[in-house]
Amino acid sequence: MKNITYTIILIICVLSFSCTDYLDKAPEDQLTLEKVFNDKTRTEDWLAGIYSSVPDPYFAMLKDIGYDALGDDMAPSTGWEQFGWNVIAKQTGNWSPSSSWDSNYWDILPKRIRSAFIFIENVRPLPSQKVTEEDVENMRNEARFLVAYYYWLLIEAYGPVPFTDKIVTADEDLLKERRPFDEIVAWIDNELKEVSNELPDSYSDGSKFGRATSVMALAVRARMLLFAASPLVNGNKDYDGFVNSLGEPLFNTTYDPQKWVKAAEACKELIDVAHTAGHDLYYEYNEDGSIDPFLSYQNMMFRKTTDGNKEILFARPDNNHWEYDKHAQPRGTGGNGGLGITQSLVDAFFMENGLPIDDPNSGYKEKGFSEEAEYRNTNWIEVQGNQEGKEGQVTLPDTYNMYTHREPRFYISVLYNRAWYRRENRTTRFMLGESDGGPTHDAPQNGYLVRKKVHPDHDPRAGINPYRPGILYRLGEAYLNYAEALNESDPGNPQILEYVNLIRERAGIPDLPAGMTQAQMKEAIRRERRVELNCESGIRYRDIRRWKIGEETLDRDFYGMNFFGTEYCDEENNPDCFFQRTVYQTRRFSKKNYWVPIHQTEIDINPDLVQNPFW
Repeated sequence: MKNITYTIILIICVLSFSCTDYLDKAPEDQLTLEKVFNDKTRTEDWLAGIYSSVPDPYFAMLKDIGYDALGDDMAPSTGWEQFGWNVIAKQTGNWSPSSSWDSNYWDILPKRIRSAFIFIENVRPLPSQKVTEEDVENMRNEARFLVAYYYWLLIEAYGPVPFTDKIVTADEDLLKERRPFDEIVAWIDNELKEVSNELPDSYSDGSKFGRATSVMALAVRARMLLFAASPLVNGNKDYDGFVNSLGEPLFNTTYDPQKWVKAAEACKELIDVAHTAGHDLYYEYNEDGSIDPFLSYQNMMFRKTTDGNKEILFARPDNNHWEYDKHAQPRGTGGNGGLGITQSLVDAFFMENGLPIDDPNSGYKEKGFSEEAEYRNTNWIEVQGNQEGKEGQVTLPDTYNMYTHREPRFYISVLYNRAWYRRENRTTRFMLGESDGGPTHDAPQNGYLVRKKVHPDHDPRAGINPYRPGILYRLGEAYLNYAEALNESDPGNPQILEYVNLIRERAGIPDLPAGMTQAQMKEAIRRERRVELNCESGIRYRDIRRWKIGEETLDRDFYGMNFFGTEYCDEENNPDCFFQRTVYQTRRFSKKNYWVPIHQTEIDINPDLVQNPFW
């Protein structure tokens, strides 16, 4: 082995758990590969550095990566742009190849990939330090998983990228052309399939939570193949003529129905392996033995695997959920109070009877206010703690009718004006001039705050922020992925309804009926995804892109309640009334926005790079 000296800021030390000590060393103290891989702690530090770019599904997915904010679920205050929220500008179409992207996958992830290749080549048994051959093989497979995963993150963001499956040496040309999308997908597919056969299903050692498993590998593979089968990259004629510097087409613009078959098979394999490994949907129950849909949906995002949460398939152990929670907490409680959700998400939730609000049989009422409190069979305590509250109370009297008789997932996801706020023992006050309202930028400019994933015991004043894992993939998504792929490849298959209805049963709403057409089922699955997976690790934005519905979904006015309303009323065209649909932002999206542009500096450096279409 060449005894090449690598600076241990390496390629990996940005965000590494243990790199600060290395960064403090003078050049003469920089370590050689021999010294690194002959030491157990340094070897583990290197692997931890490779893991460090697994995305944070809380604050980073919202602000830096931006996927949660770029979809149509979440509405961070537009006033936060002045504080470095560059994603706000991107929402409104202010994005070019010269713009910065805070995540900058193009720069960071290839460094992690190269670090992983170096690790695979150099990691070795250290018997005197209790590092066995078995340990080494597992760590190599972890690194292989991370290489495949990071390549998937790259092509999910940019489309085709330069590709290598080994260390590029100084003797080789470092300026590579972009490779076809399907070519890279095929390599990742094969690599994840192989490594899934080598990695364990789980670890008995709780300290290894978040380390690569066979289930994680199959989860990434299934999600990737679903994306690869979808309209954006399966037969999209918009990309006719989009070729690399060698003249090779970068996308296959001929539709291939077999991609849906392969996606369905991958999703089912994931589900079967996950079930065998002990994974299941997360449930909590009422005293009578019935499912408690409120606590099941809420605590699914909070409970650790050691607390019985078997739904988690892939999670990041450490996350910035403090900032996520703080930005979603009302201003009057010590939070930043401007992390809202959109009116379109509010409208997407079903009624208590499982029907959408635009169904004439749903019982939905938009105008007026409730006369009585509403009760359900639940142990959820966020409302019943009020002065007159009783067990199972979910709304107060005088609640705007838009928010009454909605399904349980609505109440776990949406914090609306005059909802009860247990920790402060009061209602929320989002109207102009009130404690949680405007005119400050730290207020919900569309009348809602996100509640999902925000821990009810988080207290920004007291510095209390309970731990929870950062879930990147859970079994509920796997069920819906399988249903979607199966509906495209084998419409009418009874397992489509079976898996969708497992999600609806846990949510406390009636099953979808049998006899739906393929088109009806397609729409039902998409709506179920919108609700069940709302505000989770960029899933909605990914769906909008892969379904190729960005222009109709994101290029429009976005609505909420009246930020400038000072009165608790709902009269149309009365500027003082809070409860009326009001435009709070106009967003822009066009064909180019389906992919992140390659930064212009990279194009200038590498003459073999071609820019993404329409940029």
